[in-house]
Amino acid sequence: MIRTELLSQDLAGLQRAAALLRAGKLVAFPTETVYGLGGDARSDTAVARIFAAKGRPRFNPLIVHVPDLAAARDIAQFDARAEAVAAQFWPGPLTLVLPLKDARLSALVTAELGSVAIRVPAHPLAQALLREFGGPLAAPSANVSGRVSPTRASHVLDGLAGRIAAVLNGGACAVGVESTILGLVDGPKLLRPGGVAVEALEVLLGPLPLGGSAERPSAPGQLASHYAPLSVVRLAALDVRGGEVRLGFGPDPCDLNLSAAGDLVEAAANLFHLLRQADALAAGRPIAVAPVPEIGLGRAINDRLRRAAAPRA
Repeated sequence: MIRTELLSQDLAGLQRAAALLRAGKLVAFPTETVYGLGGDARSDTAVARIFAAKGRPRFNPLIVHVPDLAAARDIAQFDARAEAVAAQFWPGPLTLVLPLKDARLSALVTAELGSVAIRVPAHPLAQALLREFGGPLAAPSANVSGRVSPTRASHVLDGLAGRIAAVLNGGACAVGVESTILGLVDGPKLLRPGGVAVEALEVLLGPLPLGGSAERPSAPGQLASHYAPLSVVRLAALDVRGGEVRLGFGPDPCDLNLSAAGDLVEAAANLFHLLRQADALAAGRPIAVAPVPEIGLGRAINDRLRRAAAPRA
């Protein structure tokens, strides 16, 4: 166990975070989606520490964060289609899986696949940290593997205090669900719904088939059981059974509400925070989640909820 520093988002905090990263340590930092657990993507030691801190299986690849498209081109091979997608959606909550170009990346980042997942975050603090550090950061969500993702610094500390060097505190994450992952290695495929609506991508690319599998993930977020609270989760619940805590959506009577107005953007931003609150309130009782429409950000919300409700190993 080590002492985990809570760093402020001023220049001193940024400089301390970058110094820790350069020393091969792990620093959690905010993005517009969730907090990421950052380590130098070129260092086997730093990346191995990410897997160890999270208890994450080594076959599950990581997302590499860079400050801009120019830095991304140094790491991955971009064709005309990838350039067009990046031009429209970066910086932002979209990850592209592309053929690997930069052999300097740790092989642990890519799970020894011939592709790499890469993203340019829009959050100003993430951007400032990437530029202060001066290199690519491998950064999965900053939580114990399989558990609810963190959207506040306190969430990170709840799971990883004593396992990582520091948390850079940037407040609550605005989007609240992880990035959409688009595979462009062998034709456009949706590998994970997320912060960019699938419908927006399909305007540019046409219909997107699903890709990847829980048995051999080609991108993060594809394991069958993921994002899970300790309590059992029941989905599309139109009623409340004895002892359940109800997580609502829309103008329903409930214990906690993702969005009383039925706003999917608000619901996504609240999802992980309220799942944690529901878990604490339930104290081992089941959580009943109201139906959420399967459109726009609702696809990402339902993806996370289905994995949270999946049978646990």
